Amino acid sequence: MPALTRFALGRADQGALKSAAIRAVLGGRTHPEIEAWTDEFVPWLLARGMRADGLAVLEAHRRAGDLPVLLSASPDLYVPAIGKALGFAETVCTGVEWDGERLTGRLATPNQRGPAKARAVAALRREHPGLAVVAYGNAASDLEHFSLADRATLVNGSARARRAAARLNIECVTWR
Repeated sequence: MPALTRFALGRADQGALKSAAIRAVLGGRTHPEIEAWTDEFVPWLLARGMRADGLAVLEAHRRAGDLPVLLSASPDLYVPAIGKALGFAETVCTGVEWDGERLTGRLATPNQRGPAKARAVAALRREHPGLAVVAYGNAASDLEHFSLADRATLVNGSARARRAAARLNIECVTWR
């Protein structure tokens, strides 16, 4: 509750709130415990939570020889496993801190959202010069890194995100 209160009052950012939630729910868990949970969660998510349109777009990028990179603000507790299962070439996400085998829940990297995600896209451009950057995202916070892409698409965005994307001439789609 203290972290949520600080966030509501504008005294903490989403990274601090994320860290507090991870500490409250998973803090102290071991690598094997988290891996076991991830081994259950990822197949469940892929079976129930993936949009057919999105999977088709990802497959089209792979067939075209593109370098698919999954950028997510979610933690590295499960995002790399999702990226691997879906065939992404690289995964960039928010890192969490471990104390030996135990999860502390603190963030080990910046929360990969907004400016941090934009820095990640800029770094990928430097690592892979000449490759076109095509970005997909689902939130208004993704619009910042969209400006670094050659083409960007807002997917299943909120009304607020769609309005902001429209002002920037960014395509908006609904995937089912």
